[in-house]
Amino acid sequence: MPQQGWSKKRERQYEHIKDGLTDRGRNEDQAEEIAARTVNKERARAGESETASRTSTDDISSGRRGGLRSHSGAGGRTRDQLYAEARKRNIRGRSTMTKAQLERALSR
Repeated sequence: MPQQGWSKKRERQYEHIKDGLTDRGRNEDQAEEIAARTVNKERARAGESETASRTSTDDISSGRRGGLRSHSGAGGRTRDQLYAEARKRNIRGRSTMTKAQLERALSR
């Protein structure tokens, strides 16, 4: 789904984001939409797009936001990230677990 106005770099970025999301358990359609939105936001922040919303240019960058969630401090991984990991490890009862319960189950 890479768009015509994207550079080769943005197409690679799109594929990288999409692959990462599908590896973490997102379905193909969701992964494509999130990846396209992320790339378009990065293009707006870099001044590569003709139009850009204020939130695209003033908000925290997607790379920084992801970096803030990639460690275990200040909230750590999201519940969805924990759930995807639990699904990979085939932990039973994961669908009804809270974030704290998923963290405990994964730490065993």
